[in-house]
Amino acid sequence: MQERKISEPAAAHPDPSAIGLFGLAMVTLEAASQKLGITQGYALVLPWAIFLGSFAQLIAGFYDFKKGNVFGATAFLGFGLFWLGMAFTWSASDGVFGEAFINADMNQLGLAFLGYLIFSLYMTVGAMGTNKVLFAIFVLIDVLFLCLMLSTFGVAPAVTGFAAGIAELGISALSFYASAANVLSNHFGRTLLPVGKPFGIAKAA
Repeated sequence: MQERKISEPAAAHPDPSAIGLFGLAMVTLEAASQKLGITQGYALVLPWAIFLGSFAQLIAGFYDFKKGNVFGATAFLGFGLFWLGMAFTWSASDGVFGEAFINADMNQLGLAFLGYLIFSLYMTVGAMGTNKVLFAIFVLIDVLFLCLMLSTFGVAPAVTGFAAGIAELGISALSFYASAANVLSNHFGRTLLPVGKPFGIAKAA
C-alpha cells in the first residue's frame, strides 16, 4: 500500500514579509540620504542595495512563492532585482566597468524607471487588497519612480531628484513600521501595530 503523505503544517512556511520590508526600509533610507544631500556618493550605499535591498527581498519573494502568494512574490522579487540593477548602475557610473559605461545614454535608465513605474502602478492596485500601510508604501513607490524618471530625462532634475528623496524617506519609515507590525504580531499572536484593513476589492471565488 502506498504511504499517504502528510500535509505540511502552516508553520512550515511562515510569512517572509518582515525581512523583505526591512530590506526595503534600509536601502531606501540609505538612498534617500544621498538624494537629499545628507551623505555623498553611492560607494557605501552599494552594500545595502545588494544585501538588504536585493537579497533580503529576493529571499522574501522566493518564500512567498512557496506559500502561493503571487502578489507578494512578484513585488519582492521585482523590487529585489531592481535594487540589484541599481547597484550595478551606480558601479558602472563610478567607472567600475570601464569608461564606456560612464558615458552611457541616461535615457536608457529613464526608460527603465518608466518600466518600473508601470509595474508599481498595477502592483498598487493589487496592494489595495492587502492593507492600508502597504498600499501607502506602493503609492510612495509610484511617486519615487515618477520622480526618478523625470529627473533622469532632465525634467527639473533638482526638484524631481529632491522629491524622489522625500518619497524614499516615506517608503523607509512606512516599511520599518510594516516590518515591525508583522514581526510583533506574529511573535505575540495579536495585533500590536495596526496596518489597516484592505480596501475590499472583490477577489474571484
